[in-house]
Amino acid sequence: MKILIQKFGGTSVSTAERRSLVVDKILHAQEQGYSPVVVVSAMGRKGQPYATDTLLSLISNDFKDSNPLAVDLLMSCGEIISTVIMCDKLKEHSISAIPLTGGQSGIITNNKYNNASIIKVNPERILNLIKEDKIPVIAGFQGISESGYVTTLGRGGSDVTASLLGVALNAEQVEIFTDVDGIMTADPRIVSDASLIEEISYNEVFQFAEQGAKVIHPRAVDIAMKANIPLVIKNTLNDCRGTVINSFGTHNPDDIIIGITHINDRVQITVEIENNKDNSGYHRLLDEVAENNISIDLINIFQKEKIFTIDQKDMDIFHDVMKKLNINYSKIENCSKISIIGNRMRGIPGIMAKIIKVLDLNCIPVLQTADSHTTIWCLVHSKDAENSILALHKEFNLGN
Repeated sequence: MKILIQKFGGTSVSTAERRSLVVDKILHAQEQGYSPVVVVSAMGRKGQPYATDTLLSLISNDFKDSNPLAVDLLMSCGEIISTVIMCDKLKEHSISAIPLTGGQSGIITNNKYNNASIIKVNPERILNLIKEDKIPVIAGFQGISESGYVTTLGRGGSDVTASLLGVALNAEQVEIFTDVDGIMTADPRIVSDASLIEEISYNEVFQFAEQGAKVIHPRAVDIAMKANIPLVIKNTLNDCRGTVINSFGTHNPDDIIIGITHINDRVQITVEIENNKDNSGYHRLLDEVAENNISIDLINIFQKEKIFTIDQKDMDIFHDVMKKLNINYSKIENCSKISIIGNRMRGIPGIMAKIIKVLDLNCIPVLQTADSHTTIWCLVHSKDAENSILALHKEFNLGN
C-alpha cells in the first residue's frame, strides 16, 4: 500500500474552479498507484465567509479570552466545512470519499486550547477507509483532547496535520499544495528573476520558514524530518514539479548558497557597561528579557557591551524592563535581518567576506552579523533591505 498525503491550503479549496483542480491532483495520485489521504484547510482567507479569521470575527474579544475551549470549536468549523464540500466534489467524479474531523482521524492532543500539542495519532480509522477504497478527507489544524474536546494546533496547523498523518501512516511523501510553485531563491516580489529551488534540505527550509518565508510551518518540517518523510511544496494551479524537502537537499556541489530571505521590523539594542556602572541590573538584563517573553536575536556579548535585536512589537515591553532595571541603552529602529542560506557553505572559507564586500560595494552599511553552519545573517537598515537582497542574489548567481 503506497500512501500519499495531499494537503490543500485555503486558497486551493476556495472556489469551485480550484476545487476541480484539487480533484485532478487526487486523480493523478491514484493513477500513479497511490492511496491518497487528503487534508484540507478552511476555504479562503479573511473576509471570505468560511475562513477562520472570518469565523473569529463573529465573537467578542472578551469571550475569546475567557472561553478558549469554545473558540477552538468555532475555529475548527472552517476545515470541517471544507472536508464535506471536497467529498461532494469528489462524488461528482464517482470517487467515494469520507469527511473526517481531526479527532475522528485519530489525532489526540493535550488540553492547551488554540495551540495544542500532540499526544498520539491513531490511524486505524484512516487505514480501514483506505482498505475499503475510500479516500479520507481530513480537517486540518485540529484534533481532540483526551477528555473529548475539540482542540486546534495553532497557525499553520494544517501543515502539521499533514506531517503527523504522513508519519502515522508511513506515507511515501507529503505533498503541500498552495498557490505558489514552491520555495524560491528570494521573494519574487523583490527579485524578478528569483528561481525555483527544486531540492532543499530540512535544515535549510527551517531557516527559510523561521526567517520570513511563510511557505510551510516549521513544526510540520520538524515532524517530517524526524521520520525522514519527504515533503513536496506544489502549486494547485499548475503542474510545476515544486520543491522537494528531504535530508540531503540539492545534489549540485556548486549550490553553496541556495536562497535569501529577510525579516523586517527589527530593532538593534546596544547596552554598554560604561553607561551602566555599578548597576547590578546590567548582569540580569538577559534573564529579565526572557522572563518577559521577549525574543532576542543576533546576540553579540562583548566585554564592554551587549548587542542584540528584538521585534518592533516588543519595544514597549522592553523599554519598561529597562526602566525597571534602571539600564541605559541605545537603539536603532527600522532594521531588517537578511538571511543567506545554504547547507554547503559549511567549511567554505570566504563566504562572509564576499557578502560584506558586495554590500560595501553597494554602499549598504552592515550593522551586525552572525552565522551558523547553514546561514549567515546581516542586519541592515530597512531602507537598504531590497537592494541588499538584489545585490546578493545577483552575486551568488541565484536567478533564472
